[in-house]
Amino acid sequence: MKRALALGGLTALLMSCSPAPVKLNDMTVDLGQATSTTVTQSFGGTWRVTGVPLWLSVNRETGSGAVALTVTADRNAVTPLQADRPTLTDTFKVEWTAADGQTSGTALVKVSAAQYTLSGRVQEQASVSAADTLGTPALNSGAAGESNGIIVTYRSGTLRDAVLSSDGLQAQSAPASSAGRSAATLQELGVTRPQKRALTGQSLVLSVPATRQALDTLRRDPNVERAVPNRVLHVLSTGTGQAPMTGQTLAAPLLPTDQYAPLQWAFTLMGYRAVWRDMEAGKYTRPVTVAVLDSGVRFEHPDLAGKLYGPKEGALDFVDGDTDPTDPGAPDSLGDRATHGTHVTGIIAANWGQNAAPICAGCSPTGVVGASYRAPVKVLPLRVLGSQGTDVATLTTALQYAAGQAVPFPAPTAQNPKPPQVTNPHPAQVINLSLGGPDLTSEEAAPMCEAIAAARERGVLTFAAAGNDSSATPYYPAACPAAVAVGSVTLSGGSAPVKAWYSNHYPKVELSAPGGASLGASHLNGGTLNGQPFPDDIFSTAWNYQKNEPSYQAMAGTSQATPQASALAALLLSKGVTTGAEATLARMKSTATDLGAAGSDDLFGAGMLNAAAALNAPAVSDMLGLRLQDAQGRTFQPALNTLGQFTAYVGDGIYQVIGGRDHDGNGIYGEVQEPRASKQVTLGSSLPAVNVGSLVPQ
Repeated sequence: MKRALALGGLTALLMSCSPAPVKLNDMTVDLGQATSTTVTQSFGGTWRVTGVPLWLSVNRETGSGAVALTVTADRNAVTPLQADRPTLTDTFKVEWTAADGQTSGTALVKVSAAQYTLSGRVQEQASVSAADTLGTPALNSGAAGESNGIIVTYRSGTLRDAVLSSDGLQAQSAPASSAGRSAATLQELGVTRPQKRALTGQSLVLSVPATRQALDTLRRDPNVERAVPNRVLHVLSTGTGQAPMTGQTLAAPLLPTDQYAPLQWAFTLMGYRAVWRDMEAGKYTRPVTVAVLDSGVRFEHPDLAGKLYGPKEGALDFVDGDTDPTDPGAPDSLGDRATHGTHVTGIIAANWGQNAAPICAGCSPTGVVGASYRAPVKVLPLRVLGSQGTDVATLTTALQYAAGQAVPFPAPTAQNPKPPQVTNPHPAQVINLSLGGPDLTSEEAAPMCEAIAAARERGVLTFAAAGNDSSATPYYPAACPAAVAVGSVTLSGGSAPVKAWYSNHYPKVELSAPGGASLGASHLNGGTLNGQPFPDDIFSTAWNYQKNEPSYQAMAGTSQATPQASALAALLLSKGVTTGAEATLARMKSTATDLGAAGSDDLFGAGMLNAAAALNAPAVSDMLGLRLQDAQGRTFQPALNTLGQFTAYVGDGIYQVIGGRDHDGNGIYGEVQEPRASKQVTLGSSLPAVNVGSLVPQ
């Protein structure tokens, strides 16, 4: 018996001494719906991990002996906008050298991970009466709303041509391309090639019934600018359009005809096409002054004529100490001379329509538009930024002056220790500060913070740019307690905008507004400029210093988001929706479109400005759709079929699933003033699939 035990021990010893493999073989890792898993393989040499994709991580990059790697997946890093990939797959390598130091090679590690599933349906509210019949209702059917098919306008002629020439086979074989997805949309509706014909450079006519479902499906295509019934016209007929299925009267959206207005996507995103229609009724009657403390302005720009208080009307230059804050232009990051203040001013107040007396042969006769349109909003330019920026003392004095407090001007010097006091003849109700810096302490910023607080006590709202270095570092003056810090959002191509990558995020951020993508990072707005796709930046008034003539320019930043907030505050006061600083800010926050996590957060504040909701603008559209966003600010656009059903394949996280209607034509469903149904869902390995059921906006 003792002999048998001894032999057994010897056998175990011999097995433990068996040589390790001299090479590494390819490995397969299937995470399933787990976040991480471990892969092991016996080996006797050294090894190094290379080429790990961004959505994967490993616990070790080098080692010797047996390979034991914990592989962790961040599904959110590669979930596409359409959320249409049920499984994620990728590879990385393990380079190895055998124990003899002579043999080496590479093993391939293949990784797959199942996505989590979110599904449901967005549908109309059921309504039954004695006259109802089962079936798909036509949009505005009857003599007063007859239509011969649907007119679809795409965002470019190239897209229209591609869709027009495609057939069902092409739509199936190339769904990944932009045009391929649009062709697939038509295939989903059963549209054949004979049922399509060209109309204008960007439009085509579909010979299919203009049903509610068909129109909603087309309007959800991000390549579609407009989808409307091909209405039948009758001699001397009159009437008003009714929102499909709801009976709500729709106003016609007001679209400016200025040359570069189609590039100003930010106004559409905030619902201004409804706001501008509202202005036609003459409700905006109260004069409002917005003080823009910046690099000055080009008074001679024709698109700003009549919109500015000039040198004899209170405008001042706090840099040079005179009464002419004309922007001399300071070198920008590209070495050009930029008119930052002129650009900011145009966002608020650029004229509509034909410019008076263009001063150069090549000048645009119409240019851009400003948010204020017909409202009596004027800008008071105060120059505080020179080639070296500004300082706390200069900005503090300018803030006091803007709010109506008497200040010494020009600044006291040894030669002139007691300059005369000056008082602003047009005290501002709104102050715009598209400037700031991260290097100030609260103690250093105290004088200008006190000036902003004093202005707030006088009923003046001060909006300040949150900062552009993509950090959680507070910027002053935005971080001043009485200032309103404004962050930046940009287009995502999906069901809601996203935080611009550069926009700072910290607790003092109170609101967000469109500020552009910066660096031409995306081209989702559908516009073209000089034959090239226009980046998702903010287009406004500028000055060409080489030719000494007016021009227009695209810029991006929280500097461009801030005047969007200043303009909306001015319009609320002009219409009389609110009076005073506190009520105005409260209205802007309560009507903002909540993005990211539910409620206020560091990324977006209370959300993105919603001008249509804030100003009680009339409905200009009535479309049904889905908004899907997570707590980290990401947004997705899963496809809805003709029955409103959707399935989204996403990563772990907390999701807001919103089925809603779009009344202001901005493509965001279920905002504050719009019917909505929403559910919050938490997905992860412990709950990998959720069906939210039916979302019926009410």
